[in-house]
Amino acid sequence: MGIIEIFLIGVGVAMDAFAISICKGLSMTKLYIKNMVIVALYLSFFQTIMPLLGYYVGNVFESFIISVDHWLSLILLSIIGINMMKEAFSEETKDVNDKIDFKTMSLLGIATSIDALTVGITFACLNTNVCVDIFIIGITTFIVTFIGTYIGNKVGSKYEKSSQLFGGIVLIIIGLKILFEHLTII
Repeated sequence: MGIIEIFLIGVGVAMDAFAISICKGLSMTKLYIKNMVIVALYLSFFQTIMPLLGYYVGNVFESFIISVDHWLSLILLSIIGINMMKEAFSEETKDVNDKIDFKTMSLLGIATSIDALTVGITFACLNTNVCVDIFIIGITTFIVTFIGTYIGNKVGSKYEKSSQLFGGIVLIIIGLKILFEHLTII
């Protein structure tokens, strides 16, 4: 996979964090750059650590999954994408407060980065440069969530559902691309 695909994966897995950052921005009565940085650092930290953890888990089981890695990548990315798209159409409201303390932000970081864990497993199957990949995902998430906090504070939760839908579609397309490349269709 090239940098563009990794960037798109980064954008895709960052959409849950983007939605949370919009909610965080929405809940803040006064927006400070320091708070925007704190939100972005927490969310990007977990989006960086989880793929690394997934990569190591994937390497342990590599010999078992090497023959089906392209299918596994498609399935994992599609499941994540479908869940994100389902959340975009869900009427369930999210209860998000303006706290940016360690406990609150760590729980949000973990909750929004579970999909990044499975992306890390996919990286192990694809034998990519995981250090570069997670760096790109981390930086992408930082930028997206920094902007999301600002947007949330300025325009509200208008883009939350569309960002989840977009992220889900991107992940499914990348999963299909991996499958087609392996089957030499593309």
